[in-house]
Amino acid sequence: MMDSLENHTVVAGVDVGGVRKGFHFVVLRGKKILEAGACHDPRILTARLGASAARAVAVDAPSGWSDGGGSREAERQLARRKMPCHPTPTRETAQTRAFNRWTLNGERLFQALAEAFPLFSGRPTGAPACFETFPHAIACRLSGKIVPAADKNRIRRGLLRALGIDLDPLTRIDLVDAALCALAAQAFLSGRIEVLGNRIEGYIIIPSAGS
Repeated sequence: MMDSLENHTVVAGVDVGGVRKGFHFVVLRGKKILEAGACHDPRILTARLGASAARAVAVDAPSGWSDGGGSREAERQLARRKMPCHPTPTRETAQTRAFNRWTLNGERLFQALAEAFPLFSGRPTGAPACFETFPHAIACRLSGKIVPAADKNRIRRGLLRALGIDLDPLTRIDLVDAALCALAAQAFLSGRIEVLGNRIEGYIIIPSAGS
C-alpha cells in the first residue's frame, strides 16, 4: 500500500532517445498521471518538470561514462542480479558510435536538470533530485521476480495496470518506460532503493527487493 508521501508527492520519469526522438516523460502523483508527453529540448523539459513541482526525476539514461572502456560497475552489478543492460562506453567512444548518440542526449538532459534537480551523488541529499534508473530492473523489482525483456510492452503495461495506473495516456512504450521511471522516483523519495555503481562512473538506482 502506498504511504502518504507517495500519494501526495509529485515525481517524474523520463525515457531518453536520440536527438530526433527526444525525451518522453511522465509526471506522477500517487497512481495518477498528471502529464505524459514528449519534448526535444532538455531545457524546456526541465522547466516543465520544475513547473509540475516534481520532487524527484528518474531518467533512463547513463549519468556517467565508463572509466576504463568496459561496462560500468553499476551495469556489472545489474548483470549479476540477472537484469543486464547495454554497457556504457567512454564518452570519447560514444561520440564515434551512432548507437550511442542517445547517451549523449541523456548527458544533455542531466546537464539541464542539474540546477533544479541536483544529480544523486551517492548519499541522500533530500529533494529535489534526479538520478539514473533502468526500466527493466524496475519492472523486475516491482514484479518480485525476473521478468523477460522480450515482449516488454505487454509485460510492463500489465505491471502498471496491476498497480492501478491508467494506461490511456501511455500511448507508446517510451511513455510506459517513463512511467516505470516515475515509480522508481517514488521509491527514491521513500528510501526503498538499491544504489548500484560508484561516484566516478555514475549510480543506477532501482527499487529495493520487496518494494
